[in-house]
Amino acid sequence: MKKKIQYKNEPIHAQVIHDFLPGPEELVMKDEQVKVTLSLSKKSVEFFKDVAKKQNVAYQSMIRRLLDMYTSQHVPS
Repeated sequence: MKKKIQYKNEPIHAQVIHDFLPGPEELVMKDEQVKVTLSLSKKSVEFFKDVAKKQNVAYQSMIRRLLDMYTSQHVPS
């Protein structure tokens, strides 16, 4: 059995720490985007829509991320 914590009536020395975390708008990295028209197979779109729905994200974002990952693997540094 775990030992019980015994609290003492001692003064608490606290220090206020100002918010040091970045705001939400600073956490979202937005790359420049270009709109394109692209024809995809029905099977592919249904796949991404199903997965996106389960993950509660936009399927277009998943496709964009996939293309970005592919590009980063094939573009010389």
